[in-house]
Amino acid sequence: MGKTKEIIGEYEVISPLGAGTVGTVYKVKHQKTEQLYALKILTSAITETPEIKARFLREIIVLEKLSHPNIVSYYGSGVHEGRHFYIMEIVDGGNLKEVLQNHGRLPWQDAIEVGWQICSALQHAHNLGIIHRDLKPANLFLSQTGKIKLGDFGLALDLGEAELTATGLTVGTYLYMAPEQIRGERTISNQTDLYAFGCLLFRILAGRVPFEGTNFAQIFDLHLHNSPPSVRVFTPDCPEELEKIIYHLLKKKQHERPLNARAVQGMLAEVLMKWDEDRAQQSISNKSKTWAVDLNRPILASFITKKPESSEPKVSWITLLILLFFVVGFIVTMKLIGF
Repeated sequence: MGKTKEIIGEYEVISPLGAGTVGTVYKVKHQKTEQLYALKILTSAITETPEIKARFLREIIVLEKLSHPNIVSYYGSGVHEGRHFYIMEIVDGGNLKEVLQNHGRLPWQDAIEVGWQICSALQHAHNLGIIHRDLKPANLFLSQTGKIKLGDFGLALDLGEAELTATGLTVGTYLYMAPEQIRGERTISNQTDLYAFGCLLFRILAGRVPFEGTNFAQIFDLHLHNSPPSVRVFTPDCPEELEKIIYHLLKKKQHERPLNARAVQGMLAEVLMKWDEDRAQQSISNKSKTWAVDLNRPILASFITKKPESSEPKVSWITLLILLFFVVGFIVTMKLIGF
């Protein structure tokens, strides 16, 4: 007899996508529509833990408010055998962490294109009073076309639902945490995510984070008191204007950072515009590389592992037309010479 299908609500489980201490994510199929989704469900062992359950439900409330092309889409929630779950868009191109592990770093032109998409997602969330608080490569997922999708809002701060959001706690990932997060301050704001974005841009460009240490306490101290190294030491071709943006994002005091993610987008655009102007003064025909800005497409598509191609032989339409042309020509020739 075949294996019994596991059913959660209206969804058939196809395969696990990932597991953590809080929950498991599955690739599932809706039983009626056969549409594929990702389903995240609380781990049974911690379902009764009040803090974990509250955080999971808080994440659902946050996701219900968000709707943006660069944020993983939410499609509903439910309870299965006492365990809460929710349904979201399946993003099957891996994540930015995997891209950076495989390639080390990205050229600065491509880093700006990635940054544009992230800023767009952050601005949408911030407009709704939602601070992500855990921006890092592992939480930036990729579609098969290379579009960035911000996900995992489990640590998000919802300024509009203060009674549901834990404040005054040190939460986040220490390599990307702003000083106010480290100190557990209650003055978390949009600029907190922008600091993490500065760390992220540095990582994409330099192949390492701005502050490294042997333990989290040492790294915390660097975030609190030290200036970041020059990204141009690791990426000499990085424009000075882009380095200045990163320094601006990594200011220790919130009010000294850019006003919002939209402002950062404008700054990034100016760097690209200046680069385009400089290129216009050179011979474009001598270019050895085509960048995302030339193609007007998501640059990460080229970094995603391609699905294995079919083993069946492929014949192009052009090949078939050429063949047909020769066959017709041969028949006409035979008729003309009397065969």
